[in-house]
Amino acid sequence: MSRLLPLALGTVGLGAAAMGYGALYEVNAYTLRRFDVPVLDRGTPPVRILHVSDLHLTPDQDRKVQWIRGLAALRPDLVVNTGDTFSSAAAIPVVMRALEPLFGFPGAFVPGNADYFAPRPKSPTRYFRPKRDGRYGAPLPWDEMAAAMAGEGWLDLTHTHGHLTAADVPIALAGLDDPHLRRADYTKIAGPADPAAAVRIGVLHSPEPSLLGSFAADGYDLALAGHTHGGQVRIPFGPALATNCGIDGRRARWLHRWDDHMYFHVSAGLGTNPYLPIRFACRPEATLLTLVPRG
Repeated sequence: MSRLLPLALGTVGLGAAAMGYGALYEVNAYTLRRFDVPVLDRGTPPVRILHVSDLHLTPDQDRKVQWIRGLAALRPDLVVNTGDTFSSAAAIPVVMRALEPLFGFPGAFVPGNADYFAPRPKSPTRYFRPKRDGRYGAPLPWDEMAAAMAGEGWLDLTHTHGHLTAADVPIALAGLDDPHLRRADYTKIAGPADPAAAVRIGVLHSPEPSLLGSFAADGYDLALAGHTHGGQVRIPFGPALATNCGIDGRRARWLHRWDDHMYFHVSAGLGTNPYLPIRFACRPEATLLTLVPRG
């Protein structure tokens, strides 16, 4: 017993230190990731895409707002927001303030599950249970949030196709409603991706393998998703412990190949559920993806 007590106390102390680090430091350690994605034909100029996701903004997050505003200094050619943008009905003005400098660039967005319902307290163990309750928080005014972003010129890609030009490169996009709430219906956008575009991009919130496979089968070059928070709590230098969707833990964040033709990028996102404000070995992030020629 005398030997076990120091070990137990040390374990408890280490756990408390890790929790403190994750809740007090890492959750606010915003980071920019960068990846090159070889999906363009030779001779096509590079396209720089700023991928943001899972902002989970609430009215009291000025530090996060300022960091997001600062991303405009990157001068991206295109901004894509893959959902879970706000966590409070009162946060719409906060979102618009955060994104205001980015509205100067072409953009597109889709909703996430947390855009439809306000967060509520949850046990972290629920992410490890195969069956979860279907209870949700109060409805959020997603239609109002979407209309505000669309009013600034960004494309609402919910179950629709879109076309825009970025860096003089024609881009075809298609997006889905949220898969996590089973609102995604791929049949509404199914069919071969536009062959006339220089690059074809699928946009969705949760990186469900069946939907990624559908984008790949239809000839998309890149798919963008979020939702996982990168696992939010990870084994250092290892996989996510949980992904909250069908993607595996080793592909819960960053850039991966789906097949010989399509890549997909999962953003670890910039926020958390306000009731679980902790990250460990998984900093909050945005990503600058530079599309470059194949080979």
